[in-house]
Amino acid sequence: MKQFWMRYSYFFTISFFLLGFFNIIFAWLGFFCLIMPFLFAAKDKKNTWCQGYCPRSNLFTKLFRNISLTGKPTPKFLLSGRGKTVMLTYFSLNLFVICLSTLMVFLDKREPLEKIRFLIAFQLPWDIPQLLNGGIFPDWSIHLGFRVYSMMFTTVIIGLLLGLLFKPRTWCTICPMGTLTNMTIKHKQTSKPTVEPL
Repeated sequence: MKQFWMRYSYFFTISFFLLGFFNIIFAWLGFFCLIMPFLFAAKDKKNTWCQGYCPRSNLFTKLFRNISLTGKPTPKFLLSGRGKTVMLTYFSLNLFVICLSTLMVFLDKREPLEKIRFLIAFQLPWDIPQLLNGGIFPDWSIHLGFRVYSMMFTTVIIGLLLGLLFKPRTWCTICPMGTLTNMTIKHKQTSKPTVEPL
């Protein structure tokens, strides 16, 4: 099962975006990719998810294994802490906007936003079809679905561009989930109590 998932997990990423065309509620599946890295880290005490299970990195590997527009190595600013900091800041800001705006919709303080946005601010000029839109879900859940879909869309587009320009998994060097998971693992390792010998 492990080898099967590591080989075909890229289908999860493709399915995620396709299912959004049927009903945006399927975008809630994006939380799977937000939670799993920490579950694996808690179990294995290392970044197992990023090293083999991540559907997004699997997709980039499949697409760009033999393709590169420039053939250049990954820029140093991406490999250093600066690239990680920029993406982690974006992710944190995005998550804050998602939570706050969804709460506002839940409290009837604003209308739900049923559009896909790139980098939070840039709204795409087209709508995605909702082939199974039965109108049974509350506005806040629809709003949350669009926001999660937008976040995943943004990061995948950035990852595709980086993979096309540099190495297939360049995105992994700045992925916020990978950064947070590594920070969690290091914190647990440094916070272990030391036992003095008798």
